[in-house]
Amino acid sequence: MCKRRQWPRIKLQSRPTGYISVFSQNQISSVSGAGCLPPLEEERFQMPNSSYPFWLGGVAASMASSFTHPLDFAKVRMQTTETAPGVKKPSILTVLRTSVEQSGIRSVYTGLTASWMRQMSYSLVRLGTYEELKSRMSRDGPPSTLGLIAAASFAGGLGGIVGNPADIILVRMTSDSMRPPEKRYGYSNAVTGLFNLAKEEGIRGLCRGLGTNTTRAVLMNASQVGSYDYFKATLLRYSGPVFNYQMKDNLLLHVSASLLAGTFATTVCSPADVMRTRIMSSTSNASLIHVLTSSIREEGARVLFKGWTPAFMRLGPNTVLLFVFFEQLKKGWKSMTV
Repeated sequence: MCKRRQWPRIKLQSRPTGYISVFSQNQISSVSGAGCLPPLEEERFQMPNSSYPFWLGGVAASMASSFTHPLDFAKVRMQTTETAPGVKKPSILTVLRTSVEQSGIRSVYTGLTASWMRQMSYSLVRLGTYEELKSRMSRDGPPSTLGLIAAASFAGGLGGIVGNPADIILVRMTSDSMRPPEKRYGYSNAVTGLFNLAKEEGIRGLCRGLGTNTTRAVLMNASQVGSYDYFKATLLRYSGPVFNYQMKDNLLLHVSASLLAGTFATTVCSPADVMRTRIMSSTSNASLIHVLTSSIREEGARVLFKGWTPAFMRLGPNTVLLFVFFEQLKKGWKSMTV
């Protein structure tokens, strides 16, 4: 029988939230009687497992897109508009104002049903898969940054494949009025557009631009979702350089981290986004290489970042709203299931 030892009292409530005590195997095997428990010698951070449904991210993304769709509408219009050399490109405000003057305020919400379809396919899969992978990777401690980026990239690619048809419908609906009447698709809503696309163009039509879209989805998820977790952890770890302010896990943190993630994602994804839009809006079967080389030859290398400002004006607020809604939905779901 081991000799009873008096260990110092420990106030459990003083432990930081998110930490658990871990005993070594030798410590456990050496215990042979009551009162012989060893002191708490090691503490290790453990991320909680997700306890919310897979589709919650798709709902958050749909909510965000409902607010930012006019900006997405303007971005697609700017990317599909070909301007002659020396001609000033229209700004996002010009595109929106012209559309409202010509077709009314409802015109800037053209393709909203396609946007919802896209979020409930592409975003649902990319966010749900990433959260599930992150939860599995966190069972033995916090995952590495490279691990999170790899998980986000895989989830983004999977989401890009699933959401490709909805992406095609979205691009076509938002840019349809710019086409000559005889070349317009005339989709009344996303469901009609999806059926017409499958009926008229088959599998090949549903997979139009799949390679570019998947590449863009990988870049987007890695640079947006992966960087959000990185910026969030960094802001929590370090205090502000000027006011020495230590952030907490609250709305201010979510807005700050998501705004940084949106800026980073816009820059990384701009080239793939421009090529994806041009391929999907094209009536020909031109390859990615042909579209890329002809665009650079005719408009210069800056074409790869064409529409960066409206892209950021859309993606910045969209990223903020996405993660704010997502964090609040997760918190609300957790409170309902406790």
